[in-house]
Amino acid sequence: MQRREPLGGAEFAPETTYLNSASSGLLPRRSAAALRAAVAESASYGTMGRDYFAAPNAARAAFARLLDVPAERVAVGSSVAVQSALIAASLPPGSEVLAPEGDFSSLVNPLGTHPHVKLRTVPLEALADAVRPGTALVAFSAVQSLDGRIADLAAVREAARAHGARTFVDATQAAGWLPLRAGDFDYLVSGAFKWLLCPRGTTFLAFGGDASEDAGWPAALHAGWVAGEDLDESTYGLITPAATARRFDEPYAHFSYVAAEHSLALIEELGVPAVHAHNTDLAAYYREGLAARGLTPRPAPGSAIVSTPEIAGAEHRLAEAGVRISVRGGLLRAAFHLYNSTDDVDRLLSLLA
Repeated sequence: MQRREPLGGAEFAPETTYLNSASSGLLPRRSAAALRAAVAESASYGTMGRDYFAAPNAARAAFARLLDVPAERVAVGSSVAVQSALIAASLPPGSEVLAPEGDFSSLVNPLGTHPHVKLRTVPLEALADAVRPGTALVAFSAVQSLDGRIADLAAVREAARAHGARTFVDATQAAGWLPLRAGDFDYLVSGAFKWLLCPRGTTFLAFGGDASEDAGWPAALHAGWVAGEDLDESTYGLITPAATARRFDEPYAHFSYVAAEHSLALIEELGVPAVHAHNTDLAAYYREGLAARGLTPRPAPGSAIVSTPEIAGAEHRLAEAGVRISVRGGLLRAAFHLYNSTDDVDRLLSLLA
């Protein structure tokens, strides 16, 4: 393959060979600079800064553009688990939720532990065929955290529609490198601290499909003052929720969203298609190198995540050599993102040899 240099120019200068974006992404220099400025500002203006709303609203708008959904349909939050619990609480008692076996716990645990929800799990590859009459919601990750498998998004969506079920997609391991449209699903949630290069504490929930206040929106169960229509009148007592998805906002982690605004701007500038081509080319190059060494990586080509059995024990040796990588479920998981290059792949393969 043609050799690839990192995207993003001077935004990144990691001191390690960083192949762990599936755990958390690197913070761009512009985001780190904005964060340092916000921390300095807090010494004189408090920890909400001079403008508490500008950064989360800019981040909301950028995420909406990246996922091709109106900003009015995007809520700002702190964690996938909180957003998943909101969706779980919106379901009628006795609802069946269908999910893949072994999907990420922040998505499925709030659904499975809700007292009025019945969670049924099947292998990811059988998900579309397992939708049945009476299934209320299909909840699944677009890309599996464990091994990088990509769900058959179109097949699951069509099966759900055929049976009158809603779809709830976790894009945490996909948004930022895999082209997605939030409007193709009823609900899409994404933690932004991985491939979207934001700090922890940044999460977005998008409402697609025919979701609206009258059709598909859950009750604003955790609405605080930032979720009010009139913020000046929402500080005390009962509030009137915002007419947009802002009614589902959680109080903003100010510093996290100050940085998020700049991180999302970088992804926009580069473009998800360009990041997708870069990441998957590097992953394909790595797969070729593994195959040449007699190893069988997972999953099939097309993912930016490559997980390999039989070499999980190499993690500590790689760490000592300055390679940041992770092991999940006995698989050595390498995740390739815009700050990686073919030199990184060559170094990893040489160390594995």
